[in-house]
Amino acid sequence: MPDRTPAVEAAVEAELRLLDPDVRVSPELFGALLHPEFTEFGASGTCWDRASIVRVLTASKDPGTAPVTPSRMRGVQLADDLVHLTFDTDSGGRRAHRSSLWRRTANGWQLWFHQATPFSDGAKRDAG
Repeated sequence: MPDRTPAVEAAVEAELRLLDPDVRVSPELFGALLHPEFTEFGASGTCWDRASIVRVLTASKDPGTAPVTPSRMRGVQLADDLVHLTFDTDSGGRRAHRSSLWRRTANGWQLWFHQATPFSDGAKRDAG
């Protein structure tokens, strides 16, 4: 994506921080990246709010052995304070298409909405 705006770059950087194993075990670091009104439709089918996702993802102080590897990350700036990212992840063979909406706030860029849809190698993805 050669023409990334500064807003898209900031959202990508924040998304990558969210995937960092050290951030994912810290309620303070992880929670700081989530908007107070955060909502997620997870790959499991669960609907999460900010408090529940912080509690579940940071419950273990061990980042685990299966890192989350992102690929095909693309972004578009929808407004001065809103960026939409799409990308895929692989975590120990569990793959998902992902969509994130990042909002610029007084506290910096925060994830406002996220959705993950599991897929397998047989699933086709439009190159879009």
